[in-house]
Amino acid sequence: MFANAEHEIVEERMLPHRLDAAHAGGTPCRAAAQAEASGLPNTIQAARTGPVGKWRFWAAAYALLILLTGTNLPTPLYRGYAAQFGFSPLVVTLIFAAYVAALIPSLLVAGPLSDAIGRRKVLLPALALAVLGAASFALAADTEWLFAARILQGLALGAASGALTASLAELEPAGNRRKAALMATVASVGGLGLGPVLAGVLAQYAPAPHVLPFVVEIVLLVPAAAAISTLPATRPAARWRPRRPEIPAAMRAAFATSGTVGFLAFAVIGLFLTLIPTYVATLAGSDNLLLGGAVVALMLACSVVAQLMGYGRSARNLELVGLPLLATGLTLLALAGGLSSLTLLLLATVVAGFGQGCAFLGGLTAVSQAAPADRRADVLSSFYVIIYLGVGVPVIGVGFLATLAGLLAAVQYFAGFVALLCVIVLIAFVRVRGHGSAPAAPTPSDAVDE
Repeated sequence: MFANAEHEIVEERMLPHRLDAAHAGGTPCRAAAQAEASGLPNTIQAARTGPVGKWRFWAAAYALLILLTGTNLPTPLYRGYAAQFGFSPLVVTLIFAAYVAALIPSLLVAGPLSDAIGRRKVLLPALALAVLGAASFALAADTEWLFAARILQGLALGAASGALTASLAELEPAGNRRKAALMATVASVGGLGLGPVLAGVLAQYAPAPHVLPFVVEIVLLVPAAAAISTLPATRPAARWRPRRPEIPAAMRAAFATSGTVGFLAFAVIGLFLTLIPTYVATLAGSDNLLLGGAVVALMLACSVVAQLMGYGRSARNLELVGLPLLATGLTLLALAGGLSSLTLLLLATVVAGFGQGCAFLGGLTAVSQAAPADRRADVLSSFYVIIYLGVGVPVIGVGFLATLAGLLAAVQYFAGFVALLCVIVLIAFVRVRGHGSAPAAPTPSDAVDE
């Protein structure tokens, strides 16, 4: 592993000599060469070398982890909020969708903005918004407070996601984008899983169940803000202006494929984060808040394990493994409701978690490797738009269906439908690649990132 990293550094230093032979908007190695020619990587190289550079890399990962943890603290608490404020499963999914609705425009603005003015100037205000969102949850007196809190959290995470993911790619000590992509997905999914467990434990066994989890989140955000404030200031790479999402032409096919896989993978995440805790409580006949949060965390822990196991494998292979596992897990989830089997539900959770991890890592790796250096946060933010649409849009339909037909039936229909889509996308994916639409074989400089 260390030998490979050293080889990557040597290759990266040789890249400027290959720049004339590179095609514009090509692979990450070519993009790195283009960025180096512009003078930008000198700042990045100085920022990521030595003990301070390593510390900054881990600090960026910590900030991403804590932000995702905070946005998922409400997951096991929605049942309590519903009982306290008197709303239906549809309102739960609308509260969640409000978060996504705020997150997406924030991603579209903040991603290119951080490319233009620097990561730190975007990330510190994002952390301040996260504090306000947590405080709004802690002070919530009615349903409107919940909507406001989720909107603030969406704005915070939207502003930070692309910038932090790009920071990880820039600060990884060896310049290894595959390792940076792995860290981004592990921190993201780890935060998704840690939030429900932390909130479930505190809500079930500590006082002030709807206040204490968010106080803890605010405390954890303080060192994240301190760490982000130490990131190096970077000179603007380009003048920022509002613009619609635009993917460089050279990577549009890869982005479309990986974006579709990511959408399906995160539709499953959205289901687990909103309605599965109540689904679990119904099957188990238990009101324990930790139980629902633990099932969500189990799925996400399996996702993290899958990503660790998949490290170093090609993005295409990860996606080809992830889609059938997702379809299988969702089928088992539907069967668990029909058979009222908690054991089958746990098996479905594990299988779906492994599928989600493979699919997400494959998609993010493919997009990160294909993104030009000067558009990295912009492209990654657009990718996050796709996956967060997957999180927020489908669950609204599930919530509406749950109001009409009941929670168990709604989850079963949703699981079956998304499983069918996974199979269709898998078949299309294999057929397209099999008919010669796969990318050309990598050049030696491309192989460095592989």
